[in-house]
Amino acid sequence: MSTPLSKELKSLDNDIPKLQGLKDKSSETMLEDDIIVTGILTAKWSSDLKDVRCDLDPVLIANHVRRTNELRSDMDIPDEVIMKFKQFWSDFKDTPLKGRNAILRGICPQVFGLFTVKLAVALTLIGGVQHVDASGTKVRGESHLLLVGDPGTGKSQFLKFAAKLSNRSVITTGFGSTSAGLTVTAVRDGGEWMLEAGALVLADGGLCCIDEFNSMREHDRATIHEAMEQQTISIAKAGLVTTLNTRTIVFGATNPKGHYDPGQSLSVNTTLSGPLLSRFDIVLVLLDTKNPEWDAVVSSHILAEPEESENGKRDENLANIWPLPLLRRYIHFVKGYFKPVLTKEAEKVISSYYQLQRRSATHNAARTTVRMLESLIRLAQAHARLMFRNEVTRLDAITAILCIESSMTTSAIVDSVGNALHSNFTENPDQEYAKQERLILEKLSSIDEFPDIISIHGSITG
Repeated sequence: MSTPLSKELKSLDNDIPKLQGLKDKSSETMLEDDIIVTGILTAKWSSDLKDVRCDLDPVLIANHVRRTNELRSDMDIPDEVIMKFKQFWSDFKDTPLKGRNAILRGICPQVFGLFTVKLAVALTLIGGVQHVDASGTKVRGESHLLLVGDPGTGKSQFLKFAAKLSNRSVITTGFGSTSAGLTVTAVRDGGEWMLEAGALVLADGGLCCIDEFNSMREHDRATIHEAMEQQTISIAKAGLVTTLNTRTIVFGATNPKGHYDPGQSLSVNTTLSGPLLSRFDIVLVLLDTKNPEWDAVVSSHILAEPEESENGKRDENLANIWPLPLLRRYIHFVKGYFKPVLTKEAEKVISSYYQLQRRSATHNAARTTVRMLESLIRLAQAHARLMFRNEVTRLDAITAILCIESSMTTSAIVDSVGNALHSNFTENPDQEYAKQERLILEKLSSIDEFPDIISIHGSITG
């Protein structure tokens, strides 16, 4: 018999069968693993003691254990689909950012605009490359994203769609989550203490979405600090001392405390501590400001949706280029296939920006730590993967800077940061990027180090 070992596997007396069998290194499993056990279900008499009732215990004599984690994480990507990806990028060789935006339009298509948020979701799901130095210290490759926004800005929609894009995902809400529910809880079963995995442990190797992040108690929020940075959870409960892996992407959504005050720091507006905020690579603020032009465009988009579904033909050219199954395959493929390396140009840009932020970090002190430098590298690597490349160029570094800039309440480069809620897809993203690149390099005082910028900008404006 082949049966998943879980709480549903119960015998007549409602006890989970105990496992017996030869211990083999190849079949060792961890607490967070999902397994399928093949074996023979039988009964075993309990030890005969005087004046003690003799009971029958169900026992599963296992002869094979298969981990379903690997089955769930592996995705079948045929060669013709890979050729389709390569053909797509060869078609957009001259305008790569236009190709990138075509992919991003497939993320949460029911939400109009929000280009910055869709880009942040894509970069977070793809992630960077995990780095292990000579001493064995690991620097995580997974990115974390936090959306802070007014009600009705589409935060939960992005959470649910991101969960669909990930092979392994767990969705929970902060209001109903405790520290034990997120990490590990100790339960007593038949006189023995056992550990039951929580949301972060179950999402190992995938995505953990936490909605209503601000509803969690301060003590419960503190328990995920280790899980987000060190990607492990250390447990010492009921005599059980162990360490569990939590190599997961944390995607949180929260409402600001009352009305968002741009004059205050992010910690004050969200009531989240500085150490927790510094662990998020991107923190996007979505403010529902009154903008008549934006309201008119959004309302016409929502009202036009029924017409488009009736016609169907208009849908084929835009939304159906990157449907959900294709997007999942693309994200899975680029994560496994590409291991981008930073070029000297990208290193120079990222280093200059980090030093500038450190000099002017009075308002965003909680965000401008060494973790920001690591976040910039991860986001630049993720963008290189999204662009189907194996090296991180200046374009990737500038895009990572723009993502970090969007998550700043006061910017070190741009005088006024645009609202991420009102960011839309531009018709000519490559031309728009050239202007942003020149602006950022001028602020970083690095324009002289890249002489090709002037010629590019001149050809565009001329």
